[in-house]
Amino acid sequence: MLGVDLDYFLYRLSVAIIPVLFAITVHEVAHGWSALKFGDTTAQRAGRLTLNPINHIDPVGTVAVPLMLLLLTGGSMMFGWAKPVPVMFQNLRNPRRDMIIVAAAGPASNLAMALGWALIAFFAAPALGSDGAAADWVNAVCRWGIFINCILAVFNMLPIPPLDGGRVLAGLLPPQTSHILHRIEPFGFMIVLLLMFSGVLWPLLEPFLLFFIDLYWTIAGFR
Repeated sequence: MLGVDLDYFLYRLSVAIIPVLFAITVHEVAHGWSALKFGDTTAQRAGRLTLNPINHIDPVGTVAVPLMLLLLTGGSMMFGWAKPVPVMFQNLRNPRRDMIIVAAAGPASNLAMALGWALIAFFAAPALGSDGAAADWVNAVCRWGIFINCILAVFNMLPIPPLDGGRVLAGLLPPQTSHILHRIEPFGFMIVLLLMFSGVLWPLLEPFLLFFIDLYWTIAGFR
């Protein structure tokens, strides 16, 4: 298996799978739920307002990419995404204002989940003790839960459409200016890939990512 120790790989998979599935599933449900509250029933009618991960699985983003990263990195890294929840912004009661809230709901849910994992770690430590396989596994899961949710929140808030941050920015800008963002949306992922492979993306994300990870690790008692 590409030189990866099978037992270590399976251990890393067991640590990462629960936080990753919750992170990407709740992120998408948060978009659909907030859209429903503002008048758009598209996600509800599509059966996407459920925490059942099967309804949100993308064969590439939820299965192939995370497994490939686990294999290629020896089980030290995993990242993925779910099928985007359909939202018809024109159905929202106040499309420009509500679009901001709907878009921000996904990253906000990830920050809330990161806090949840931090609190689990904080309260589990006294219950499980500082030693033992169970305590080590729970701490590893919580660390992954904090990390994956922080990186999803920070990454998705990049002000590049179709990422959530791009939609938030489009709602904040005057209509004449926001049209520019809408025109570059078809090229958004290419822009993100260009930033990634040029080495620019990580320096942009790192200060925010480290801020949130440090915050939640402090709450969890990891520092």
